[in-house]
Amino acid sequence: MSGLIARRSDGSGDPILLLNGGMMTIGNWNDAAAKLQARGRVVRCDFRGQLLSPGPPLHADLAGHVADVVALLDELSIHSAHVIGTSFGAEVGLLMAADHPGRVASLVAATATDWSFPELAAGARALADACREALSGGSRFAVFDLLLPGAYSPAYLETHAAVFAARRTMVASLPDSWFQGTAAIVNALLDMDLRPRLRDIVCPTLVISAELDRTMPLERSQAIAAGVGGAEHVVVPGSGHALVVEQPAVFLRLCEEFLDRQPRSS
Repeated sequence: MSGLIARRSDGSGDPILLLNGGMMTIGNWNDAAAKLQARGRVVRCDFRGQLLSPGPPLHADLAGHVADVVALLDELSIHSAHVIGTSFGAEVGLLMAADHPGRVASLVAATATDWSFPELAAGARALADACREALSGGSRFAVFDLLLPGAYSPAYLETHAAVFAARRTMVASLPDSWFQGTAAIVNALLDMDLRPRLRDIVCPTLVISAELDRTMPLERSQAIAAGVGGAEHVVVPGSGHALVVEQPAVFLRLCEEFLDRQPRSS
């Protein structure tokens, strides 16, 4: 990786950069990436600490992850990209748009928060602690058990119980580097406060909220939409935090319609 994060680039045309949620990896975007290639060059990456970008140095805050993404764009000779981020990736996208306005042609921020409010910070600490305990010989199932209730809507959890039982075992078998990286990623959210930076975002922005999001609740993404000048805001009914998993067709449609409203360089 030459010191850079893992990445994949497919297609040609105006760049579209997909930024993972905290527990995602490049492969989680496969279906969306295949469809978005009709609109441009699709770039995906694993943040430092995620499955395909393991090991130190791990970043203590969002700024380090933004720097990684900008370095990745530089390596790929991409001056600016349409950025689509969900959850953790949306936070990175928001800060990137504020700090590097010339690099973000447009932004989709899905299931995000404007700051690390007390309940979110407490959950992040608990998850980081569970990761460290797993590395010290404690239960490797505890991390998944903490994540699951806040990630999905009750209805989705009920109808996909068998899938999640298998996934629980899979997550427990992941390498130590994944647990180390997950702890570092959630720790990067602890002191996050993007509220004073939202006014610095000048690119066209779409904020997508999930109605039943218990991790980064609806009122927090509403605050992002209110803080970014001219931002569009859409609420997806019935979905929990993991919108890209629960309602991928709706999420993709909203992104495609937004991209269709943006000018193309070619």
